[in-house]
Amino acid sequence: MTTQEIADQLVNLCRQGKNMEAIETLYAQDIHSIEPAGEEPEAKGLEAIKGKAAYFDKSMEVHSVKISDPVVADDHFSISYYMDATNKEDGQRHDMSEIAVYQVKDGKIVKEQFFYSWPG
Repeated sequence: MTTQEIADQLVNLCRQGKNMEAIETLYAQDIHSIEPAGEEPEAKGLEAIKGKAAYFDKSMEVHSVKISDPVVADDHFSISYYMDATNKEDGQRHDMSEIAVYQVKDGKIVKEQFFYSWPG
């Protein structure tokens, strides 16, 4: 698949709430994920990314999500996300937005990096 096809498929699956399916089908086994400073900074490997996604699902109640169309440049693409969610641990509701940048190699996502400021 091309970078555009992978980007489109990721957006399509995430808009349907099929985030785990996106991870399982589009991510490389050696995926590298980077969060902003102050958060869990890095996760490496498909199982670590699945664990990170499962933790998010367990700790956040998502009320709504808006996902932009992807912007593609060579082997990279970016997506903006907006989310209205409640932290299940403290009951605080937050509006969150972020930019995610992905790198594709050999038909799989090999790197993702997120840029956001945690609401607070």
